[in-house]
Amino acid sequence: MTLDTEVPLRTVRLTAGGFEFGARLEERLAPRTCEVFSSLLPFSSNLIHARWCGEASWIPLGDRDFGVPYENATSYPAPGDVLLYPGKISETEILVTYGAARFASKVGTLAGNHFLTIVEGVENLRRIGEATLWKGAHEIVFEAA
Repeated sequence: MTLDTEVPLRTVRLTAGGFEFGARLEERLAPRTCEVFSSLLPFSSNLIHARWCGEASWIPLGDRDFGVPYENATSYPAPGDVLLYPGKISETEILVTYGAARFASKVGTLAGNHFLTIVEGVENLRRIGEATLWKGAHEIVFEAA
């Protein structure tokens, strides 16, 4: 008998600001979000400091529609959590947390799909987060690992 827990976890490599991070796709908790995001790899954009979320950076995606429902959604991500907000009351975005955060926008608190967890390079999350705060946008690249 094969248990679901024996399925190997897929990983993603993120690079930003000269730092490299390893992340685990949360496929059991956010399967549709992981499937859609994985189909876009490699994915690159600009990472900028979040305006309303606390210790987090974000990737604004405007009105881009990923066609995913809310799944494994949270408003209070932990450091290293990566969320996809699929849009609706605010613009579509990806949030990358490096410290204490509450996911929000100019319209108030949001809940985003926690689909990726950074598990390697965690010690550099604060450094890239603060770099986006003090030095501006940094290119970020997500690739299959």
